[in-house]
Amino acid sequence: MPMNPAYWHVALPSAPFTTLTYTEPEYLPTSVWGAGMRVVVPVGGSTRMGILVKRFTERPADLPESVALKTLLWPVEREALLSADYMALAENLAARQMEHTGRVLEILLPSGVRAVTFSFRLYDKRFPARLTPKALRGLSPDDLRILAALWADGRMTVAATKRHEKQQEFCSLAQDPPWPIRPTAKRQMEICEYLWDNGPTARPMLSRELGAGATQPLNTLISNGLVTVGPPPEFHEPEVCVLEPEDHLVDGDGAPEATDEQALALDDLAAALSDDTPQVRLVHGVTGSGKTLVYLRLAEQAVAGGRSVLLLAPEVALACSLYRAATQHFPGRSVRLYHGYQQPSRREQAFMEVAASTGPEIIVGTRSALFLPVADPAFIVLDEEHDGSFKQEERLAYQAKEVAHFLVSRSGGLLVLGSATPDVKTYQAVEQGAISKVCMSTRVGGNELPPVEFVDLRESPPDEGPFAPISAELLKSTVARGEQAVIMLNRRGYAPVMYCLDCGKVARCSNCDVGLTYHKSRERLVCHYCGAAEPFPRLCECGGASYLPMGEGTENVEEALAHLLPPDAGVLRLDRDSTRRPGRMEAILADFAAGKAKVLVGTQMLSKGHHFPDVTLVIVVDGDLGLNVPDYRAAERMFQLMVQVSGRAGRGDKPGRVLIQTRNPEHYCWQYVKRVDYEGFFEKEVALRKKYSYPPFTHLALLRMNYPGDFAGGHQAIMDLVKILGSLGKELGIRVLGPAPSPIGLLRGRKRYQCLIKGGDWAAIRGLYAEVRKRLSPHSKIRVSLDLDPVNML
Repeated sequence: MPMNPAYWHVALPSAPFTTLTYTEPEYLPTSVWGAGMRVVVPVGGSTRMGILVKRFTERPADLPESVALKTLLWPVEREALLSADYMALAENLAARQMEHTGRVLEILLPSGVRAVTFSFRLYDKRFPARLTPKALRGLSPDDLRILAALWADGRMTVAATKRHEKQQEFCSLAQDPPWPIRPTAKRQMEICEYLWDNGPTARPMLSRELGAGATQPLNTLISNGLVTVGPPPEFHEPEVCVLEPEDHLVDGDGAPEATDEQALALDDLAAALSDDTPQVRLVHGVTGSGKTLVYLRLAEQAVAGGRSVLLLAPEVALACSLYRAATQHFPGRSVRLYHGYQQPSRREQAFMEVAASTGPEIIVGTRSALFLPVADPAFIVLDEEHDGSFKQEERLAYQAKEVAHFLVSRSGGLLVLGSATPDVKTYQAVEQGAISKVCMSTRVGGNELPPVEFVDLRESPPDEGPFAPISAELLKSTVARGEQAVIMLNRRGYAPVMYCLDCGKVARCSNCDVGLTYHKSRERLVCHYCGAAEPFPRLCECGGASYLPMGEGTENVEEALAHLLPPDAGVLRLDRDSTRRPGRMEAILADFAAGKAKVLVGTQMLSKGHHFPDVTLVIVVDGDLGLNVPDYRAAERMFQLMVQVSGRAGRGDKPGRVLIQTRNPEHYCWQYVKRVDYEGFFEKEVALRKKYSYPPFTHLALLRMNYPGDFAGGHQAIMDLVKILGSLGKELGIRVLGPAPSPIGLLRGRKRYQCLIKGGDWAAIRGLYAEVRKRLSPHSKIRVSLDLDPVNML
C-alpha cells in the first residue's frame, strides 16, 4: 500500500445505493482510474459494480481514522463510460430528490450497464481463460500485479457472461382477446392473461412466475397458434408516416419550402442556436403549423456544426412519427430511436454506442432518451411540452423540462419547447421575460382550424349508444361521404362501473379504493391502478349475479359504432389495451391512414401529432371527464386535450367539424376551447391560480405517506409524524395543508395520506421532508415520498 494513497467516493447503483469510500490499490497505477468509470468493488462478502464519483488526495474529514477502508478491486473499462456532465446530472437529480447518487444511477442506467454480469477474459497460461470478479477478489497481491501487466498489455479484457436476451425463447401472444379457450382450461387462460399484462416474456421467466405446471398448457397454446415462441419481438417503427402535412417530404432535394412564418421562426431559433450561451425558446404553434419541419432544419444546423441533437415526444407513437421524419430528412445518416418499450438489450446497446460515439448524434425518443450519455447536446426539443408524460413520478421523480434545461446549461445549447397549448407555468415564464417566444399561428396550406360546437347532453341525451342525435347523424353522414372520423373517450374498457342490482353495491378492487372496470373482450373485471383482474361473470358478495354496466369506455363505444354504422365502414380502436402486442399501435395508425377504416375511436393517445387528411369530423363523447377531479390543473388539462384533439379535423382539403358532448356547457373552459383562444384561457387560469396561491405563484409539493392496510397503528403513526409539520413549516416559512386521505385512499393494499406543501423556496420544502424522514426508523412500515411540482394529485 502506498504511503499516501488516493481516495475515491464510489456510488453503488444497487442496494444499499449508498456512496462508499475506497482507496486506490497499489497494484494498478493512478492513471487507470477516472471519475464516471465503472469499477468492481468489495462490499461485505460480495463484489459489486460501482461508479467512481470523486477523487481525494487526502482522507475525507468525515471518515474517522479508526475506520479501515477497502481498496478498489478492478476497472471495468479503460476509459470512463460516463462523462463529467453525466455525473453532474446524476448528482443534481440526487440533490433535488434527496436520494443517494447510486440510487439515481440505478434508475438512469440500463440494467446490463450497472450489474456485475461479466467476467474477465485472460490470454495467459498462468491463469484460467475466464475469471469472475468474485474470483479476482481472492487472488494474492502477486497475482494481481501480474494481472495489472496483462491489463496494460491488452491481454486481459472484459467479456459478457450473461446470456444474451436475443438467444432466449420469448413467448408472445399471437392475437388480442377474446381467446378461443375452453372455460375449464384455466391454466391456458392464466398464461394468456399474464402475457397480456406483461408483454413478451422469456420462457424461463414464465415458468418461474407461473410454476412448472404451466409447461403443458403453454405447449398447447403454442400448438393452437395463440402463443408464438422466438426471439424477443422489437418495437416496430411505423411503415406509414403519420405526421404534420408539411413533413411528408422532408428528405434531401424533396424538402418543401418553408412558409414565411416558418422562415421567421427559423431565423430566430437559428440565431439562438448559434449563440454560445444557453437559450430556451417556446415555439407556440397551432396544430398543423409546421413545427416539425422547423425542428429538423435546426437539427441540420446543429449536426453541421458537429454537435448532437435530441428530439423528444411525450408518447411512443409521436416519437415514432418524429423518428420517421428525421430518417427522411437525414438520408444515409444514423438516427437513433430510444424509448422504454424497446427490449433491455437494445437500450443497453444504444447506451454503450452513444457513450463511445465521437461524432454528432441524432436521437429521437421519449423522456428517457435524456439519460443517454450524449456528448455536447446543442439542440434539444420537447414537442408537446405541456404533456404530463414528461413528468416521471414513480421510482425517481423528475421533470424532463428541468433535466433538458440542465443539459443545455452545461453545453451552451438551445432548448425548444413546442406546443399549441403550452403549460401555464411555461407561458408565465414567457410573460415574465424568462423565456422568449416564437409564434406560428397559421396552418401550413392555409387551412382554417375547424369550428368547435358543444352538444348539451341535458337537452339532447344520448339515444344511439353514447351519442346524442346530432352526433350520430353527423357521424353517419361523414362515413356515407367516404370521409373519416375520430371519436375520443379518455377511458378504456367497456364500463367503468359494474352495479349489483341485488344489493346496490359497486364491484370494487380489494387492493385499491376504486371500482373495477369491465373489459368485455377479456371477460374480466380489471383494476386500472394495480392491475388485479378477476373473471366475469362473478357473484357479488351478497350472492347476487345481476350486474348493470354503467358509464362508457372505448370498448363500449366501439361496440356501439358497429351497430350505428354500415358493416363496411370499418372501426379501429386505439388505446392501451388494443396496442399491447408489439407492432399493434403502428398497424392501427397505418391502417387508418391508409383508409382501411372510416372511424378511429380511442383515448388521448389519438389526440396529438397524428395527421389524417381525410378526417373531417371529431367527436368527444364525454367532455366533462376529468374536468372536475380534485386537481388544480384540471381545467388546463381539459383545455389542452380538447384543443389538441380538435386539431385532428380538417387537415386536408376538406373543412373539419368538432363536436364536444358535455353536461356542463357553462364551464369557463369551454368558451376558450370554442375560440381556440389560448391567451384568453391563460389570463383566466393564471388569475385563479394567483388568487388561490397555486403555481406559478408558489412552489408546490406533495408529501405522500402510506402504510400496509392491515397495520392497525398506521393512522396514529402518521398523525404523530405530521404533528411536527405545522410548527416546522412556520419556522421554514412554508404552508402545510393536511394530512388528509388521498383521493385514492387505498392503492395496492396500502392506505394513503398526503400533505400539500406551499412555499416560495424549494430548499425549505426539502428541509421539511428531511425532518420527516429523520423521524422514521429504517424499518418503519410508514413509507414517505416527496413529489416536487406534482402532476398527479391523486
